[in-house]
Amino acid sequence: MMDNATIQSKNDEAILSNAEGFTAFSFGGYNIRFRAPYSLERYVDVVKWDSGYLIVLAKYSHRTEPEEEYIDLKPILNDLYIDSTAFLKPIKSVRIAYA
Repeated sequence: MMDNATIQSKNDEAILSNAEGFTAFSFGGYNIRFRAPYSLERYVDVVKWDSGYLIVLAKYSHRTEPEEEYIDLKPILNDLYIDSTAFLKPIKSVRIAYA
């Protein structure tokens, strides 16, 4: 049996992943995909989540060690006519999912 804290954490957690040249950000029934850098192999870790701004560690094919990457979701959401403030407000954390 799950407690309320466990259930709550699933409702306020978004998922970041990548596959086939795209990055995907999933939350609340939305799966927002956008072009990833050509050499991106995978996202390794979320360093910081700040209301639509992500700092992540990313592994690229031309580098042996992961490096910091920055993703600003607000302009992406706005270009899709999604109210970024309303969409991002309930998200408390982001985790990496591997394809």
